Order: sequence, then C-alpha cells, then structure tokens
Amino acid sequence: MTSAREQRKLGPRGAQVTRIGLGCAPIGNLFAAVSDSDAAATVDAAWDEGIRLFDTAPLYGHGLSEQRLGRALAHHDRDAYTLSTKVGRLLRLPTDTAPPTMFVGAPTLVPTPAFARDDVLRSIEESLTRLSVDRLDVVHVHDPDDHEREALDGAFPALIELRESGVIRAVGCGMNQTEMLDRFVERVDLDCVLLAGRYTLLDRSGADLLLPRCGARGVGVIVGGVFNSGLLIDPDLHQTYDYAPARHDMVMRARAMRTACERHGVHLAAAAIQFALNHRAVSSVVLGARSAAELHADVDDAQVAIPEVLWDELEGL
Repeated sequence: MTSAREQRKLGPRGAQVTRIGLGCAPIGNLFAAVSDSDAAATVDAAWDEGIRLFDTAPLYGHGLSEQRLGRALAHHDRDAYTLSTKVGRLLRLPTDTAPPTMFVGAPTLVPTPAFARDDVLRSIEESLTRLSVDRLDVVHVHDPDDHEREALDGAFPALIELRESGVIRAVGCGMNQTEMLDRFVERVDLDCVLLAGRYTLLDRSGADLLLPRCGARGVGVIVGGVFNSGLLIDPDLHQTYDYAPARHDMVMRARAMRTACERHGVHLAAAAIQFALNHRAVSSVVLGARSAAELHADVDDAQVAIPEVLWDELEGL
C-alpha cells in the first residue's frame, strides 16, 4: 500500500513527484462532459489528498484540460507541486470539417502533429498561456509513434536545450507502447518516461525490457492507464480496453482477476493501482479522475493492504 503523499525522485536531476499523480485527461471531457466546477473539485480533492504531480497535455480536451488545471492550481504555491505537460501536437482551427474526437464538447481545434523544434517551442508557449504559469517541470514528447525520426531530430533536442538552460526541469516521453520508448531510453538523454497501459495486470510487457532498462539507467518511470481505460475497474460495467471495445478473452481474464480479489476482500481497482506501484523502477502512477469522489476512491485503493497470496493468484491469471 502507498500513501499519495509519499515522494520519490523522478530521474537523475532531482525532480520530485508524489507516488500518486492526477492524470488530467478526464477533466478535459474524455468520453464524457465534466463541468468546470467538477473539474476544479477533482483537482482540489487531489491536493487535499497530498497529490503534487499533475499531468496534462494540449490534446486533452483540445486545451480545455490545461486551462481548467491552471485555474484550479492558481491559488497554490507554484513551488509546491510538479506540473507535467506534453508536446507533439499544436491546436489549430480546422480548415475543413473537424475530425472526430474522444473529448466531448471540446473546443473546435484540431490537434495537429508537430515535432519540429520551432513547433515544440511554440507548443510550450501556448501551454504556458493556457496553464497561466511561467514555467513547466516535466515535458513529455507525446505519442510520436508515426514520427520517430522527427522526434529524434527536432522535439528531443529542443527539450534538452530548454532543460540545459533551466527553462524546464525534466525531459520525458509518453507513449502507449514499449518498443519505441525503449529505443528512446537508449538514444536520448531522458529523465523519465510515461508508459500508458503497458504495465498493468492485463499487459505486463513493460517489465520485459523497458522498466529494467530504465531502472539500470536511472530513468524515472511514470505509469498511466493502469485500468486499461476501464476493464480493470469493473469488467462488467466498463468493457473497454485501451479506448476500444474489449476482446472477450480480456473481459474473461479481468473477471477472473476480480473474482480472485473478491475472495480476499480487495477491489480489483486497488490491485490494478498497486501492481504498477510495486515495481521498483516506477516513481509514480498517474490516475485519471473526473470527480472528487473518484479521486478519493482511487487514493483509498492505493492504501489498502493486499495479501501476498493474492499477488500469487493474480500472477497466474
């Protein structure tokens, strides 16, 4: 079990993060609209629980998440928390019909891939404006799956230059895959990675190469997507896996895990959170929440005592 207030070093340059962070995609209206007041209450609840890592991105709500997070944090001491956002997409007005989006009621802006140096600098300026802050702590290159060369030639060198000049504290990369992240850890002077959905009870591939390499090199690891977008919360109510309908075999595995957890009086969500936290290379787990109630429930689940015999049972499922 883990206290949300516990802190750990993220990478080699001294950035500190709480073991639990708030993932701010949901307050950008991911899949469902969230009111301004509920978004603010979610951030306030995280603060009250001792959470001091807040992770957002221009993509989340097409700028809405950054704006809401900035307003909610405005009355707190800027030195008291770690603020993480991302580069790789610029928000621009559509030239034609706006494409579909996962963010309900988001501003009519198109997240456009942008990994060149000048685009990264522009993206950071725009994020600072939306967040209403004068500096960022952690900046990740966001999902460069189809832009590996552009990220290596443009985005990463630009962020490293900003880190060396003191404009940002840490350079990272956030992705939903392990292979490219592993290459970046080998080739780029990264402080951290944000691995989403690939170190969970259902998908442990992050532990094969990436997490050991990060541990050996002192690269901090933030894990996101520990519920695989819903299936590991309740496999009957949330039959989604990585933002798509879950395969039948995945639903059945999640149900078997829930049954094992219930035998020991443990929520499946608690096991999902603590599984990620238990890896020694993991500095923090970011949990998305769209209400204060969800946030408090997540923090409670992170602090539940889980018997070793349950971990043994889950290992075989």
